[in-house]
Amino acid sequence: MAESAVENALLGAWRTTLARCGPRPAVLAASGEVLRTFADIEAEAETLAPSFGDTPARSVVAVQLGNSPRWPAVLLALFRRTLVPLPLGRHMERAELDLALATCGAAGLLECTGDDCVLRAVGSSAPAAWSGPAPDFLKLTSGTTSAPRAVRFRAHQLVADCDHICDTMGITERDLNYGAIPFSHSYGFSNLLTPLLCRGVPLVATEDRMPRAILDGLARTRATVFPGMPVFFQKFAQMENTPALPALRLCISAGAPLPPAPAERFTARFGVKIHTFYGSSECGGIGYDASEEPLYEEGYVGTAMHGVRIGRESDEPGPIAIRGAAVGDGYFPEDDPSLADGRFIPGDLIRWTPRGMFLAGRTSDIINIAGRKLNPLELEARLAECPGVRQAVVFGVLAELRGEEPVVCVAGEGLTREAVLRFCHQRLSAWQVPRAVWIVADIPVNERGKISRRALAQQYLARTASL
Repeated sequence: MAESAVENALLGAWRTTLARCGPRPAVLAASGEVLRTFADIEAEAETLAPSFGDTPARSVVAVQLGNSPRWPAVLLALFRRTLVPLPLGRHMERAELDLALATCGAAGLLECTGDDCVLRAVGSSAPAAWSGPAPDFLKLTSGTTSAPRAVRFRAHQLVADCDHICDTMGITERDLNYGAIPFSHSYGFSNLLTPLLCRGVPLVATEDRMPRAILDGLARTRATVFPGMPVFFQKFAQMENTPALPALRLCISAGAPLPPAPAERFTARFGVKIHTFYGSSECGGIGYDASEEPLYEEGYVGTAMHGVRIGRESDEPGPIAIRGAAVGDGYFPEDDPSLADGRFIPGDLIRWTPRGMFLAGRTSDIINIAGRKLNPLELEARLAECPGVRQAVVFGVLAELRGEEPVVCVAGEGLTREAVLRFCHQRLSAWQVPRAVWIVADIPVNERGKISRRALAQQYLARTASL
């Protein structure tokens, strides 16, 4: 049965948090200024809720706020009106935004400028016809496809993911989360917003993702927990004249694999280990490196988080099945067997060791070269040994004769196409040698800090077509 506003588990957790933490600071600016207490959030939510009264219950409301300090109150107000929030990134292109709104059947788009929040009608006012339990919340994802779709959640699943994260990572209300990663993405929502609402963990809300600004903000606010992405830690490790961060006790990296070399440099510089966190929009947290030993291995994603059960679907390396209280109910608008009946099968291939899980590629990333299957991660590991290569990403492009051909995008120092290809011819079988080498200053990443092989392939093809 769908949770009503009274039964909404997140609202219930918030009532407990508010009673315990009311006058305490809840949301801070990067300067250290207190922007909201927990009591302020409650007052703001009560003020906002009536403005959503004309929208029918169970309608989808897209929320495009960036990392605004208004986010917690907006979420509470929407839940109290039994509306279904759909967080969206602030910097989406117009066509991408319109497609997401249409795909998810959004009735309105909520945008805030300064102290003003405006709910703009964008679609049908009739609530969607949900198959199965009506959701309380939607997360936008592309999954293994390039088309957007949403994952359906009820509030108790969001609370469960928060519990798994806080219990596994040891995050408590005595901590201060530094919120530079987008609140609209699954990682930021589950590591920053729900711990504030459900566990009383205060946060810093900032839109400034420049590495120097983040380090200065961490120092000024004395934040203790920093959920980041590999690109942040790589930039931090390269910087000079960095501030001391004596209060920082926990660094978390998610969104993309953490390369060992910059992680080791970061730890040597700041004296804090980076803990790898592995998760998915469909099920929340999956794996976590909870050890304090500063050991970094390529592709390592830890062991199962508290409350998460991981089953092997086939001989390794192979896919896994995730079960737990945080797994979403399904996709929208169309269901998919990979997410159903409390189980989610990610598109990742996992290699198991006594230490834990290692990413061994993705089922959708395998390159089919005239019937032979090439795992990009295996080729990337070999290319990491090439002199001058700092990072390499391999993707496939269509080829007339062999179906697909591998292309390598590399970043490093003093690299030439001829040197990389010469290395490949010396170390690889002939069929594995990349068709082309694309040299860049830095590997492009998306707003989540992820490297998308599909996006890289599209950029490469567009680039070659223009030459």
